[in-house]
Amino acid sequence: MAESSRPPGGRTRGAFVLRHLVRFVISLAALLVASFAMIHLIPGDPVRASLGPAAPVELVAARREALGLDQPILDQLLSYVRHVLSGDFGTSFLSGERVGDVIAARLPNTLGLALLATVVALLVAVPLGMWAGVRTENGRGRGTEAAFTSATGTAVAVPEFLYSIALVAVFAIGLGWFPPAGKSGPVSYVLPILALAIAPTAMIARIARVETLRELSTDYVRLARAKRLPAARLYVRHVLPNMLTATLTVGGLLLTGLIAGSVLVEYVFAWPGLGQRIVESITQKDYPVAQGVILVYGTIVLVVNLLVDLLLGVLDPTSALKET
Repeated sequence: MAESSRPPGGRTRGAFVLRHLVRFVISLAALLVASFAMIHLIPGDPVRASLGPAAPVELVAARREALGLDQPILDQLLSYVRHVLSGDFGTSFLSGERVGDVIAARLPNTLGLALLATVVALLVAVPLGMWAGVRTENGRGRGTEAAFTSATGTAVAVPEFLYSIALVAVFAIGLGWFPPAGKSGPVSYVLPILALAIAPTAMIARIARVETLRELSTDYVRLARAKRLPAARLYVRHVLPNMLTATLTVGGLLLTGLIAGSVLVEYVFAWPGLGQRIVESITQKDYPVAQGVILVYGTIVLVVNLLVDLLLGVLDPTSALKET
């Protein structure tokens, strides 16, 4: 086999992993600087803005000193990075809680919601996309193709918070089938998961259909059909594994979008996650909490993107060679 067609060897694979790790570290450093700069880019005095115009000057000065905002900017940055790396995200302006404790209490609720929505999206989208691909192969099923592309295109275009409002209005307030807000048992997960999963399901289904059509046009599928291989075996054992690489890659990337998109969904459903808390912290000018939550969100996105890239390198080894 030619050298260029072989899976990446140890050196190439190591360079591939190292390159992505370096990118991750650089991106994480940029995220740290950006989250630090957030409080300094706010017009006026952030401490005064959070305490209100009637707060005594002595209280404002004491709070600034406690936060280290009276120090030179470089010293503030180094102190911020040192504290973050040690797990200290500061203290809430309003409640006095440690930001790390707030994140630890609420992060599992956000991640659980996003992961469940991702699983639902994949379980629905992959079979739906494969079915649409089989039905529209070689230009067949024009009506099915038009209905599929129109429905999924519309579903992708609608924001998650609009789905949230519509689901609450119809299924919680109108029909009374589900609770309109809060986390109160398994049934309370249904509407938030649907609000998060509808758009990703449509997107993944579109990609799954394209990948299915591509696989159905390959020589090995034609050969299998010529040998009269049963359709179920052909689709499940041969087409499905080969079309999953791109589909799962996009699914992993959509997970980061679900985590970010959960902010407004959590707010609509009063879900006790980070999304609801970050909205509250911004509206109430509780900047340390906003800094910490944004930093956690950004880190999750970077970690998921890194894992997706590395997974793609395993599932499709030629990607490492192409990048090299």
